[in-house]
Amino acid sequence: MTITPVPPPCRRGPLISVEGLNGVGKNYLTNRAVEAIETKPLLLAEFSQRQGRRPGLGQALLRSLREASAGDPFLRGGTPMAEALLLMAIKRHDLDTVLPDLARGQSVVEGRSVDTTAVCQALLLHPDNPAVARQTARDLLGLASSYRPLPDLTILVTDDAAKALERAQRRDRCVFTGEQADFMRAACTLFEQLAATDPARYRVVDRRSVDEYEAAEQIRAWIQGAGSGLSCLMEPWQGPDAVCMCCGRRTTAGAA
Repeated sequence: MTITPVPPPCRRGPLISVEGLNGVGKNYLTNRAVEAIETKPLLLAEFSQRQGRRPGLGQALLRSLREASAGDPFLRGGTPMAEALLLMAIKRHDLDTVLPDLARGQSVVEGRSVDTTAVCQALLLHPDNPAVARQTARDLLGLASSYRPLPDLTILVTDDAAKALERAQRRDRCVFTGEQADFMRAACTLFEQLAATDPARYRVVDRRSVDEYEAAEQIRAWIQGAGSGLSCLMEPWQGPDAVCMCCGRRTTAGAA
């Protein structure tokens, strides 16, 4: 009797995103959490933190969005669906750039991923209908997941929208308009609703109930615990016979 050897499990690292409103403290808390981790994850800065002029497709796409939005803090240029596709393209580019790191077993933490795109663009497409915006956010996540795998773990940092707005204005030395403040409040609600639809992927840090020390410790624990029991990372658009983007192995029973 021939015994077929069982291939070793994929040793890739976890892909983690940190989501939330402007001003909730995503970067501050994530940096505090990472300081306490011995083997540091690779950190990918969120859109608003990428101020450099590094060459590359992702930076060029982001620069185009900034120019089209004329300084809007939410990168709104007036064409929400086209902007959604460009933002998804940037996130696909981000994944492509870190695949070698993931394949080596490195943890990668994205400062905002496709969930922010889904929330913001859904609100732009349906500003006066929260129920339709909620469904549209889920639909946009489904669209994004056909371009690239969703994060293994998504950490949502949330807080009272008024406090987040105050921090964002103080940090950026600006005053948000009434419309921008309303947009932030709607985004806060939709982020929390979206997280509730996928408890297996989301972990929520609610700063209304924990202080910054507890919040950073929660994030640290989740990042460190995200690397166990991971399945292969597949190209969604290649179907069930795709090879893992990290280990190159096929996972279907009938694959050669």
